[in-house]
This record gives sequence, C-alpha cells and structure tokens, in this order.
Amino acid sequence: MTTRRPPRNPPRSTPKTAGDRDAPRDAPRGRRAARVAAPPRKPKAEEAGHEDGPQRIAKLLARAGVGSRRDVERMVEEGRIALNGQVIVQPAPLLTSLEGLTVDGNPVAKPVSTRLYRFHKPAGCITAARDPKGRKTIYDLLPKGLPRLMPVGRLDYNTEGLLLLTNDGEFKRQLELPASGVERTYRARAFGDISQEQLEELAMGIEIDGVRYGKIDANLERRTGRNQWVEMTLTEGKNREVRKVLEHFGLQVSRLIRTRYGEFTLEGLGMGDVDVVPRDDLFKFRRHLR
Repeated sequence: MTTRRPPRNPPRSTPKTAGDRDAPRDAPRGRRAARVAAPPRKPKAEEAGHEDGPQRIAKLLARAGVGSRRDVERMVEEGRIALNGQVIVQPAPLLTSLEGLTVDGNPVAKPVSTRLYRFHKPAGCITAARDPKGRKTIYDLLPKGLPRLMPVGRLDYNTEGLLLLTNDGEFKRQLELPASGVERTYRARAFGDISQEQLEELAMGIEIDGVRYGKIDANLERRTGRNQWVEMTLTEGKNREVRKVLEHFGLQVSRLIRTRYGEFTLEGLGMGDVDVVPRDDLFKFRRHLR
C-alpha cells in the first residue's frame, strides 16, 4: 500500500493591490522601486538662479554682498535701490530674485560663495568705510584687489587685533548676533588694582549704568606693579564692553587687543596683514554654528 504525502502548505503572501496586479513581473521592488519612482530632483536655489521663495529685499541684497541688512534699509530710505527702473519706496518689499534690481543705477550681481578673511587691525583707524572727521579707516589699509568686504562687528579706533571680514551680509549678521554664541577673546593692559576674585564675579554678568552685560570669563594673566594684563572672553560684544567693564572696577585701559573671534585667531598675522580663511575651515565652522 502506497502512502501519499499530504500537499505542502502554499507560501503565505500579502493581498495584492490593483497596482501590484498591473505591474510587470520584472518591476523593481523595495528601495530600488522607491528610487525609481522618486520624482526628478529639483535644482537648488543657486542652480536655478533664484532664492528660496519670496524674501525681504534687505536679506536678498545682504546675501549678495551689497551690505548688511541695516545698510540696505538705509539705501532704500535714501532712494538708492530700484526695481526695473522704479525706485523702491516700500520699507520691506518681498522679492523672489535679484533680477531687475539696481543700486545707485548699477545692476546687482548674483551672490558668490561666502568668503571670510582675517585682518590684523592696528590701532589708529576706524572700522568704517569713511569717516566725517577724515580719520584713517580699515579700507585705507586693506590691499587692493579684494572683493567687497564687510567687517564682522567693530573694533574701536584705539583697539587692535583680529577683525573678520566677509562678502556675505547674512553670514556677517549671524556671526554678530549674541544668540549665535560666538566667543570673542580680548587681552587688556590696564592700570589699577583688581583681584582674580573680583574678575570671577563677572561670570554671573554685571549691570553698569543701567546696561546689563552677560557672562564674561575673565582671568588675571600677570601683574607688574599696578599694571596688569587681563584676558576676557564674552559672547555679546556690546559697544565698548571690555573698556566699560574694566573702568567700572577703577582700571584705566591703556591697550586692548582682540585675539580671537570664534575659532579664528591672530596666529600668523602680522600687524596690518590680511588672509583668507580656507574653504574647508570655513565650512567646518559654519556647520557647527548655531
């Protein structure tokens, strides 16, 4: 007598949808199917020659290196910016591209890649394009042939040290905002008496003449008689912040040097020298920027 084997259970399968029934047998499945079915990649804003949707004119022109947002707003007020020959009078019009925009009658060029330069500013010059008093400016000292550059923050007339310059107004604004948390380090030579304990109180912030200054990391480096060098690291960079804080303690600042801004330092820069930050270093810095 021959024993018959019971039939094997057929493999389980998920119910087919109408789309599955209509698809050919060799149609790609899984991840490959997702890749095949994905729509063509849209060109990036830079590739298409347009910004990402309507944006304020100040932001568009800042990205194009015309100036900071505040600079652009002043230009609008002065009637220096036109669109297709018509002077712009609205305070914040929304535009999708730079097409047809002119500044002082000159067409606005498309934005170029962001560049960052280090400049060792000497004392005795101001951080501005021009001075009504006729004093020397940083642009009198910068070498010819550089692109149009804007300073990141300012250094006082008598303050020396690291000054960053960029062709990107939006990047400039990002570096300057306290919310970005970019540290600035200064070394001050001051006359008077102060202790490390007093300086450590600045870690909690301080209010002077109704102005609140945030956390400052301050250290007494060395002392010679009543002269000492004090190193201070802060993130706000308010007007004359270091001088005002030290003067609050009764110190007289005779020399002030900015040695660091973010990851960038004065290393290798002689007085009055300028160099460009390598693209890789700039990319790494921007990737970790808030």
